[in-house]
Amino acid sequence: MELSSLIEIPNGNKVQPTFSDSEMENRLKVLRDYMASNSIDAVVFTSYHNINYFSDFVYCRFGRDYGLVVTQDNFTTITANIDGGQPYRRNRLGDNIVYTDWQKDNFFKAVRNLCEGKKRIGVEYDHLTLLNQKKLKDSLDNVEFTDIGVPTMKMRMIKSDEEIDLIRNGARVADVGGEAVRDAIKAGVPEYEVSLAGQRAMVREIARLYPHGELMDTWVWFQSGINTDGAHNPVTSRKVQPGDILSLNTFPMIAGYYTALERTMFCEHASDEHLRLWKINCEVHERGQELIKPGVRCCDIAHELNEIFAKHDLLKYRTFGYGHSFGTLSHYYGREAGLELREDIETVLEPNMVVSMEPMIMIPEGQPGAGGYREHDILVLNESGADNITGFPYGPEHNIIK
Repeated sequence: MELSSLIEIPNGNKVQPTFSDSEMENRLKVLRDYMASNSIDAVVFTSYHNINYFSDFVYCRFGRDYGLVVTQDNFTTITANIDGGQPYRRNRLGDNIVYTDWQKDNFFKAVRNLCEGKKRIGVEYDHLTLLNQKKLKDSLDNVEFTDIGVPTMKMRMIKSDEEIDLIRNGARVADVGGEAVRDAIKAGVPEYEVSLAGQRAMVREIARLYPHGELMDTWVWFQSGINTDGAHNPVTSRKVQPGDILSLNTFPMIAGYYTALERTMFCEHASDEHLRLWKINCEVHERGQELIKPGVRCCDIAHELNEIFAKHDLLKYRTFGYGHSFGTLSHYYGREAGLELREDIETVLEPNMVVSMEPMIMIPEGQPGAGGYREHDILVLNESGADNITGFPYGPEHNIIK
């Protein structure tokens, strides 16, 4: 029995999109202008972030391949049969082609059909695996690949007004989650219960703000004691104890767009050394916010903040850069690596960039003041400076939870 390799599933009506048609058309125009000026006949996106950015569709990979093929005339998402008509409904401006599991590598058959006759094709070098790069080349005739990952990252670094509005809403949702986490903290409560309180509050708030949106991927990392030593440590069953250092981390996801709130806290009381270290990290956090403005290089911010930690002999306990960009990214996909506040990034800040300020130090277990200290605010750059859109308070005056 011969079954189709490629099908269409136009099931239902197109859904209400996250952004306006004009917003999405402008993103596509910027991409096509770049393609034209660089003699790129077609682009084959495979990453979560670029497929979402250009089509408003966040795929669920589950071991399958997904794509978005853009030419000067066509705009088509390639999705797996298991997703039914949902990708079709989300891709408001273009077409959707579905590949089945009936034959091997049907995904690449779809790419071949959409790229027929194209000779210079943009692909994401930072996402395309070696295996899929070989399969892609084998499925196309005499093509030249060129990287589109870095150019599109630069496009995404400057946010539109609609994106900034969504990010502002995300920051407010993160604050809602922070309040729920704070209210759930008390000695004897396990980390996962505190985490669940914050997650529930944020999902409900996102549903209120975006009643036509999809609810996916919002989460909370709440860490206590030794578990605070890593910024991305998972939630555990450890119970909060009096005197514990705590790390609040709320992460609402709205249509694939990530925002965050991160705060150092303590349960009931903090030792003198914990307070000293916490205040130093807050000093760095405050100075970092002052430094974020147009015309400043990311690396220069990092170097100046390093001097504050060095003055207190704490630079050796710093664990990562001082901040990063926001937009379509998540804990399992995407990042605008060219917009991080690190010593090796020379990007100059511009209006409509959105970055965090999030200094962190980690004092090893067994030393006075042991634990991880991290504060995190989101700043939107404007013509003269930056607007801090995080509202949840930080520091010892607010976050010793009695």
